[in-house]
Amino acid sequence: MDKKELRKQIRELKNLYSIEDKLRFSSEIMRQLEENEHFIQARWVVCYWSMADEVYTHDFICKWAEEKYILLPCVRGDELELRLFSGKNNLHLGEGYAIPEPEGECFTEYGKIDLIIVPGMAFDGSGNRLGRGKGYYDRFLRNRTAYKIGICFPFQYQKTIPVDSLDVPVDEVIK
Repeated sequence: MDKKELRKQIRELKNLYSIEDKLRFSSEIMRQLEENEHFIQARWVVCYWSMADEVYTHDFICKWAEEKYILLPCVRGDELELRLFSGKNNLHLGEGYAIPEPEGECFTEYGKIDLIIVPGMAFDGSGNRLGRGKGYYDRFLRNRTAYKIGICFPFQYQKTIPVDSLDVPVDEVIK
């Protein structure tokens, strides 16, 4: 199966689950993440403000922003920039996907980042990730040395997914 077909299949699977189902899955996934040694040790964490069809991260971000530095991606052209999350009141709709993004200065001290929490359409047991097809995360992750954890709903975890030379795997997947 090619990437386009797998994305279509995953979108269809997502539609089979209610918002309540996705929130229940999300709660368990985020609990596992909070217990993960890499998260516990991390001070600087890149996360993402979830869209309706992704693992729900809003409460997690608000909770942990009081104890850790939480950075969120902002779409700028073809690239992801990072900004420090400083509360829901400092979010505004971004240019890409109309996802709320933090205001403020662009964060570029990438060496400080301890952990990157990565969304995806699908992941497999080798850490391979299928994104939405625009390559934002692959370009962003390419030169990052921080530990990378992909998070996804159980039905998004596949035996294998197609990959090419531009795809950047994660170190671990929580589902």
